[in-house]
Amino acid sequence: MNIRDELSSDIEKIWEINTDAFGTKDEANLVNALRSSGCTYISLVAETEEKVIGYILFTPVELSGNQNNLKIMGLAPMAVSSQYQNKGIGSKLVKAGLDRCKSLGYDAVVVLGHPNYYPKFGFIPSIKYGIKSEYKVPDDVFMIIELVKGALKNHKGIIKYHEAFNNV
Repeated sequence: MNIRDELSSDIEKIWEINTDAFGTKDEANLVNALRSSGCTYISLVAETEEKVIGYILFTPVELSGNQNNLKIMGLAPMAVSSQYQNKGIGSKLVKAGLDRCKSLGYDAVVVLGHPNYYPKFGFIPSIKYGIKSEYKVPDDVFMIIELVKGALKNHKGIIKYHEAFNNV
């Protein structure tokens, strides 16, 4: 299996993966909206035998009161074709994406996700830093990971996602 940057030839397959994995077009529409918005993003695919089977997207988020210009990304969505789920592909996408974010100078990554899945990568509830989501969600599902040790020290506030997230 290979993890690589999204190509324009992957767009249709990414749409299919997101609709298959989530059972709705919402995430697929979100990906297309973010892609066409002009925002910075990291978009990776997992492929095997030249077939795209997984996808992950990271887009910048804002932390209210961010005096030190922390660079924070939001992980959303991450999807694997249903026939390839539970084979470690999602984990490889998350690890590769976090590595890419770190190599590009990002300080942290947030995720709104399953509280039993993301902690294995080092995510913890963001409330432990005094950081909350702009969306009303339980504290244990909104998580953050520092890519730079100590980057979040003395930072509190609300994470705001790109406006495209409000249309999902």
